[in-house]
Amino acid sequence: MAVTPRDIAAEIVGQRMTLDEFLELPETNPALEFVDGMVTQKVAPQAQHVRLQLNFATRINAFTEPQKMASAFPELRATYAGLSRVPDVAVYLWNRIPRLPNGRIANRFTEPPDIAVEIVSPGQSVTEQFSKCLWFVTHGVRIALLVDPDQDTVLRFRPDALPDVLTGDDRIDLDEVLPGFELTVNQLFGSLVLD
Repeated sequence: MAVTPRDIAAEIVGQRMTLDEFLELPETNPALEFVDGMVTQKVAPQAQHVRLQLNFATRINAFTEPQKMASAFPELRATYAGLSRVPDVAVYLWNRIPRLPNGRIANRFTEPPDIAVEIVSPGQSVTEQFSKCLWFVTHGVRIALLVDPDQDTVLRFRPDALPDVLTGDDRIDLDEVLPGFELTVNQLFGSLVLD
């Protein structure tokens, strides 16, 4: 019987290893992450999570890609600062997207994204996601967002600042990375309503 990535994940979650050993593992779904020498696995996303993730990435790409400003990548592994994490959405400015000599996007990203988005899923610890967003902004991410569908809130983290709590018609201000991008909290969560 063939060994699948799921089998490998079941065996190694909670195990200690080096970052190099971790990076040799096959990708799994949900993704594995490497934090403080330990292998963890993300929570399998449910419908609201997937819808918010897709909507957010699509809106950013519709605004940024025609201008070659930036690109949003759902579930993109980024390995830097001794960890390997997979934000729900990672946004890289156009000139920071790693490329191969032929101009294609590289598969491995080894620099922090400019924006990292985490969406709370059922069964996930908000405290753990909060800590992850703090880690992002202390390790090179310019803006981290924590999207909580249960509370209809977005927390915006920036380096050396307290998080902003955004609700209702508050604009999700990403101007320091994506000037002119317009999206309110209500518009983001409105994508969960199917008429």
